[in-house]
Parts: sequence; C-alpha cells; structure tokens
Amino acid sequence: MVMALIIFILRLAIGILLFPMYLLNFLGLWNQICKMWFPYFLRRFTVMYNEQMASKKRELFSNLPEFVGPSGKLSLLEVGCGTGANFKFYPAGCRVTCIDPNPNFEKFLIKSVAENRHLQFERFVVATGENMQQVADGSVDVVVCTLVLCSVQSQERILQEVCRVLRPGGAFYFLEHVAAESSTWNYFWQQVLDPSWYLLFDGCNLTRESWKALERARFSKLELQHLQAPLSLELVRPHIYGYAVK
Repeated sequence: MVMALIIFILRLAIGILLFPMYLLNFLGLWNQICKMWFPYFLRRFTVMYNEQMASKKRELFSNLPEFVGPSGKLSLLEVGCGTGANFKFYPAGCRVTCIDPNPNFEKFLIKSVAENRHLQFERFVVATGENMQQVADGSVDVVVCTLVLCSVQSQERILQEVCRVLRPGGAFYFLEHVAAESSTWNYFWQQVLDPSWYLLFDGCNLTRESWKALERARFSKLELQHLQAPLSLELVRPHIYGYAVK
C-alpha cells in the first residue's frame, strides 16, 4: 500500500514536469508528433543497440536457414520492422517482407535495403501486427519480431496472426525487453516511469511480462531465455529472446 502511494506520487511529479506532452496528448496532437520524430530517434538508437547486442542477434538468427521452405529460399516477414536494423543479420538470398504501422519508417527502410544487397526485399506494408490481412495464411517460413511486443495493443492477437501467416513447421523469432523481477529497484522505477515512457516512446511499455503471452500461444515448440542485456540504460536491460515453432 505504501509502495503504491510512493509510485503514484512520483508518477504525478513526473507528469507535472512533462505537462506539455500530456496536454498535447489530451488534445490529440501528441501521437502525430511522436509518429514523425520516433523514426529519427530509432535510427540512432538501433545503431547503439546493434553494437551492444550484435553477438546476441547473431546467435539468435544463426539457425534461420533451417527453416527454408519448399521454395528453396527463406521467406521472412518482419513485424514492426522500424528502420531495418535486423537486415544485416539475415542470410543471403532471404526474401524479406516488412510490416510497420508507422509509414514514416519507409524512407529509412529503403536506405537499409540499399545497404543490404544480400537480401531480396519484397515489399513494405503499412499495418499493425494484430491485423496482417495483406499477408496470406501459411505463406511465410519465418516471422521476426524484435522490440515490438512491448508496444502492440494485444500480444495475444499479434501471436494469433503470427501463427496464421506461418507455414506448418515455420518459426517465430523474438527479442524483447520485459519487466524486471518484481523485488528489484529496477522494477520499481519501471513502474514509476511507465506512463511517461509510454507517451515518449510511441506506446512502449516497460512492465510487460511478454514471456507469459508466448507461453500461452499455441506453438508446438518454444525456446525462450531470459537475459540481462549489456545495455547502458538499466530500465531496458531485462530481455527475453528465442524462437517458437508452429
């Protein structure tokens, strides 16, 4: 009870400091502003993130070729593709389709495509992960989702869509920041900062326990690990990563 009160007071204090942002959000203007500036922030952030997480990404994606389908080429769908930060970790000849709800990412994505000629880029679709109706049932070998489950409206719905578009035996790869252990100071500050963080970073949540949604999803196999990522900002160090097979 006392801890909940402290968290409320601290959230209120931060809300007062960030009053202009909350006012713009109340007026319905903040989302438009965030959608425009967020790709510029993410372009810089992903450079740092890739430097610090390169070995983990290489490990995660090392067995992608195992899921090549009957076509002989890996058909990969990246949900919440952002600026294309994962492209360099995909195998040569991989056919990549990208989905993101923010159309402002497209120009950054085109630049990443030009820098990664080893890939065969298919198309960019403006859509949410919860509604990928432009992707046919059972049409892809692999779905990739990194730093996305923290910001989707419904984790259950996006995982249902992932299972729908994957062919039988296809795989879903994930790398996500998650809530810290509840007994830690990190979790305390995640709770304090979560409402403001959500607005600042385009709907990102600090306290999601995304592994639970993955465990509930109907995958035949789930390889999931927790780790403390080697990142500068402690708030987002708790991570999960792995893959699930349909």
